[in-house]
Amino acid sequence: MPIQKTIRGTSKKKKRQHTSKRKLSFVKKHEYNPILTSNSEHYWELSQTFNPSSILLGDKIHFLYRAVGADGISRLGYAVSNDGVTIEDRQLHPVYEHGSNRYLLSSISYPSGGSSGGAEDPRIVRVGKENKLYMTYTACDDSGLRVGLTSISLDDFLCKDWKWNAPALISPVGEVHKNWVLFPEKIGGQYAILHSIRPKIAIAYVDSLESLLPIESSYSAVPELHTWEKRIRGAGPPPIKTKGGWLLFYHAMDSDTGKYKVGAMLLDLLDPTIIRHRSRGPVLEPDQSYENNGFKGGVVYVSGAVVKDGTIFLYYGGADSCVCVAYSNLESFLEKLIEGKGPKLKKLKRKL
Repeated sequence: MPIQKTIRGTSKKKKRQHTSKRKLSFVKKHEYNPILTSNSEHYWELSQTFNPSSILLGDKIHFLYRAVGADGISRLGYAVSNDGVTIEDRQLHPVYEHGSNRYLLSSISYPSGGSSGGAEDPRIVRVGKENKLYMTYTACDDSGLRVGLTSISLDDFLCKDWKWNAPALISPVGEVHKNWVLFPEKIGGQYAILHSIRPKIAIAYVDSLESLLPIESSYSAVPELHTWEKRIRGAGPPPIKTKGGWLLFYHAMDSDTGKYKVGAMLLDLLDPTIIRHRSRGPVLEPDQSYENNGFKGGVVYVSGAVVKDGTIFLYYGGADSCVCVAYSNLESFLEKLIEGKGPKLKKLKRKL
């Protein structure tokens, strides 16, 4: 059956075998990458669309992606897919903005993906069976780069009625923090917020996410020796619960090229500060043109992950410019991660 792929306001029809039917051992980049790009018809996303969050609700995968517009403000857009690859619907207007988004800062002490203010790099999660979705994101305003936390009812989200609750800034003022994620279920009866993975896994446990006070966090930039991950930057998507532990993808750089790469680790289910297994090398790295040509070449930034029908889909920003997807059979991926044989990236040739 033909499927429709939407990109840059155009449509193309191709035949494609459903990825969940394949037995995959390695992470593969999809031949249809990028699956979502900027749209010159919309002022708010005409420059960049990247770093997506994803969540599986029912049989649909929903995306909140970062977009940078003509005014330099970063906002969040919405799209949805039935098969994890084809964009079936995409909102014409931004669905989330941080504050008034009228900051347009004259100078920023920390580079932030090309924008001069707004909401960046969302991670959305449903905790247990709550009728609410929580979203952490990087809030860029006149107080600097901090971590924002907001929420929306599940019903409003599914109805595309974007009634977000007022955000709280949960990282300290005067400090730069990014890449904080919520676990998708409570641990020991408490909400768990992973806020650092360097120099160690650091998690804050709280009874409530309402009126949350800023969380003290620290990060070490001291480079590792004799390893591909010379500089570990932070967590990717919210952790995924598996039989072997919490599967966490994370961002790292090597000192040779400065390129962003992605690693994977399994954290203990009861005490996620304990790393049970860790990939020996990157599971995803920039080696395609759409990852090396853009606003910031050499970047793969995984911020969304979904498991559907035995397949894990990794959603990432390529070169800070477009939304891409990689995928693998989850069971095979975990086996190789636990056995210490990888997993490593296996290229998927693009059909001409």
